[in-house]
Amino acid sequence: QVHLVESGGGTVQAGGSLRLSCAASERISSIASMGWYRQAPGKQREMVAQIIGTTNYADSVKGRFTISSDNAKNTVFLQMNSLKPDDTAIYYCNVQHIDSLHQLITSWGLGTQVTVSS
Repeated sequence: QVHLVESGGGTVQAGGSLRLSCAASERISSIASMGWYRQAPGKQREMVAQIIGTTNYADSVKGRFTISSDNAKNTVFLQMNSLKPDDTAIYYCNVQHIDSLHQLITSWGLGTQVTVSS
């Protein structure tokens, strides 16, 4: 697995913005996908946004969140605008890549807390 470190979480009022970053500790080749997931208390982890060829978003964040990446720096970002209290969760970075044995390797960050107050 690749070591991923998220940053940028925090507490913001409804309507505010945050930008999450996720940096890999090493150069990753053959990236299959990069994305962000979140898990709210008492709920299952869900996909928020991912880059897998194209970009995909959960319906609940379309038009408000934007995922982007800097492949040269092995970093993925999540710009979150018009935040709502329902966006409160721990946000996890996810990267899948193909290793030298042609195996699909999935890596997760430890998560960063996002809290949106009403």
